[in-house]
Amino acid sequence: MTRKKAWMSWSSGKDSAYALHLLRQRPDIEVVGLLTTVTEEYRCVAMHAVREDLLERQAQLLGLELIRVKLPSPCSNEIYEARMKEALAEAVSRNISFIGFGDLFLEEIRLYREKMLESTGIAPLFPLWGRPTGGLAKEMIDSGIRAVITCVDPRKMAKQFAGRDFDQAFLEEIPPEVDPCGENGEFHTFVYDAPGFQNPISLQRGEVVERDGFIFADVLRASVGQKTCERCGTVFSCGTSEPGTACWCMSLPPLDPLPNDAKDCLCGACLRSELRKGEAGF
Repeated sequence: MTRKKAWMSWSSGKDSAYALHLLRQRPDIEVVGLLTTVTEEYRCVAMHAVREDLLERQAQLLGLELIRVKLPSPCSNEIYEARMKEALAEAVSRNISFIGFGDLFLEEIRLYREKMLESTGIAPLFPLWGRPTGGLAKEMIDSGIRAVITCVDPRKMAKQFAGRDFDQAFLEEIPPEVDPCGENGEFHTFVYDAPGFQNPISLQRGEVVERDGFIFADVLRASVGQKTCERCGTVFSCGTSEPGTACWCMSLPPLDPLPNDAKDCLCGACLRSELRKGEAGF
């Protein structure tokens, strides 16, 4: 079977990460790139407030090309559509057959995306569409997605949620009127680990600020040291070398008991393998 090429519309957050995971399981599609928008002045993803170097790191860990659409801030709809048309023309020239989206249930957004693509010959894909968001949020967490809340709308939820991890405790504490996936704009996320990542991203949590009516929690790549996995020999980043930072492994369950041959840290793949053995009772 010849696999058709696809780009994933990439926000850096949990919905696009999980949609990508599902698309990569399809035998008829090969996802070859991440299509994302970044602000020219601030070099970050608008609303998610994610720095461009973190986007680049996500793409690197996923083994995918990062295709940037650069936008001014503020950006008119006319400029947005003109620059997106340029990106879609590039996609057509590269024989891209599909673009995947992480949208969940907002009909007007889906219709807008379908109209944007209708003259290009590129088909939109919505692998998460219509799924109940309560169960979907838990499914994302269970799949291994680890994300931090980078933006909160204080009109819809308390600003103290900014900077929190998107985890089971977060889902249990948000107000009942807040969509568990934040599809109505209640919050936005940055994914620092997900299926397909070679290793998690070690983060340093920055300041929390209010800007333009929203609460933003800054996240930065932690200053990390390099270690070599004693199990497989992979060189990986360890986030414990800088005071005040937490390593990516702290987001995983504790490995108890430790393997008999463990003398130092394991890479992400080997650590997850040991955790799975523990769950299976090996």
